[in-house]
Amino acid sequence: MGSFSIWHWLIVLLIVVMVFGTKKLKNIGSDLGGAVKGFKDGMKDGSAAANDDKAAPPPGQVTGATADKTTIDVEAKQKS
Repeated sequence: MGSFSIWHWLIVLLIVVMVFGTKKLKNIGSDLGGAVKGFKDGMKDGSAAANDDKAAPPPGQVTGATADKTTIDVEAKQKS
């Protein structure tokens, strides 16, 4: 009851091929492969961009190495 034998899977495959046809299945396979490749490339680009962001601070941010010791950067809040 729990698992299917190889014959069950072959029958299911035969029915799928009969319903969709081999050309449509080939197109689906190539589209799926292209989507997976695009996803992997996007993940590589995203991790490279994240590493670049960690290496350089955002523009306008004062870091400890370049900060002037006499300057204090604060936001002034108005009293109401």
